[in-house]
Amino acid sequence: MISAPAPAHVTARAALAASAFHSPASPPMQATPFLRFDGVTIRLGGREILSPTSFDVARGEFVCIVGPSGCGKTTLLRAASGLVTASAGEVRRNGVKMTEPSREVAFVFQDYGRALLPWRTVEGNVSLALEAAGVPAAERAPRIADVLGKVGLARHAHKFPVQLSGGMQQRAQIARCLAQKPELMMMDEPFGALDALTRQSLQDELARLVRDDGLTVLFVTHDLEEAIYLGDRVIALQANPGPGRPSLARMIDVKIPRPRDQLSTKEHPDYLRLRRELFAFIEQGHD
Repeated sequence: MISAPAPAHVTARAALAASAFHSPASPPMQATPFLRFDGVTIRLGGREILSPTSFDVARGEFVCIVGPSGCGKTTLLRAASGLVTASAGEVRRNGVKMTEPSREVAFVFQDYGRALLPWRTVEGNVSLALEAAGVPAAERAPRIADVLGKVGLARHAHKFPVQLSGGMQQRAQIARCLAQKPELMMMDEPFGALDALTRQSLQDELARLVRDDGLTVLFVTHDLEEAIYLGDRVIALQANPGPGRPSLARMIDVKIPRPRDQLSTKEHPDYLRLRRELFAFIEQGHD
């Protein structure tokens, strides 16, 4: 998909990578997929942010989206959430066109500090989602206790955000989203601002929650290793799309067995191969 010639050393590595990547020219289409992007194009301020993009997401799939800054990763999530209307093409969930936000779709932001209301406790922040959904007061307490238990915040329910670490604040935001009982979770670099150990811990917690709750996830990250570790599939977008240069550059299946862990998974031959091949592809795209 990259038209400019690449140096010889990059070309060799790209050839090695080709066997692991799907061409986006003819993405696999199911009869009625859980989520379908069909020629989605988004123009903002006279600029094409996302060129025609088509792919399907199966129910329960964890799809990671990578690519350089400004390539449209967050815009793609917003379109799938009904927060942005496509200029052309459409996004469908369960066969229904997405035209507005839905309570079945939750969005986890990178800036957890701004996502939480500082004057509400952890319990109060989680309750906000239930209040907005009109859940009766008598039903809120058990649901809040349930989700706080899932994310390891049961003992911190009465603390305010300022009393929590960054990782705990992000857990609180995830708990608030889980309280909605969503079918689809959008996550925009949710662990990008966290230290390495906290990030790894939350990666494993998220993988467990997704498995236990049967969630479908679209996860944006700049960390290629994180994408391989978490994803069932990795979608790579490229910068500067336009006529003849679609945003969706490559799709890679990650068939590493689950459950995964931070040590053995990252020593798995498939993990090392995919890591090398994905880095080679990204390097080629920037030469």
